[in-house]
Amino acid sequence: MANTAETATLGGGCFWCLEAVYDNLQGVSAVESGYSNGKVVNPTYRQVCNGDTGHAEVVRVTFDPAAISFREILEVFFVVHDPTTLNRQGNDAGTQYRSGIYFQSPEQKAVAEQLIAELTAEKVFGNPIVTEVVAAQTFYVAEDYHQEYFANNSEQPYCQFVVAPKLAKFRQKFAARVKH
Repeated sequence: MANTAETATLGGGCFWCLEAVYDNLQGVSAVESGYSNGKVVNPTYRQVCNGDTGHAEVVRVTFDPAAISFREILEVFFVVHDPTTLNRQGNDAGTQYRSGIYFQSPEQKAVAEQLIAELTAEKVFGNPIVTEVVAAQTFYVAEDYHQEYFANNSEQPYCQFVVAPKLAKFRQKFAARVKH
């Protein structure tokens, strides 16, 4: 049988949070932290943090659509970050922390727009969803020390106070989908 893996590129604030969550989701085979949808070629973390490259901190999630749908990937996304804050997640502020779904196909775009419309109609959030839904541009893999950051640095204060609560929220809400 042919490889049918799909890719989702998502920005939801600091990439360490999303990577930790998607690493634990059944049907996901790989997660890479990186930078996307900016104007600088091969940006560094320092450049992206300065906020003038246009890139978002993102994760590129490789998943098996026979095991988990793109919609399910997005349902997790909307639980583990705040899609109503423009260019901010908690204390992390700047365009690099924007909420974004960077679609790989017209089908992914349609799924994202449909889910946002449903969440809006159901008034799931107290404020409007500001998640951008735009075509994925070049993805640049972040420096090695950003990969598996939470797994390798779980005792670090940022991980304890920011990443761990998001991971706990994911594990509670999606207990049946957590890798064992």
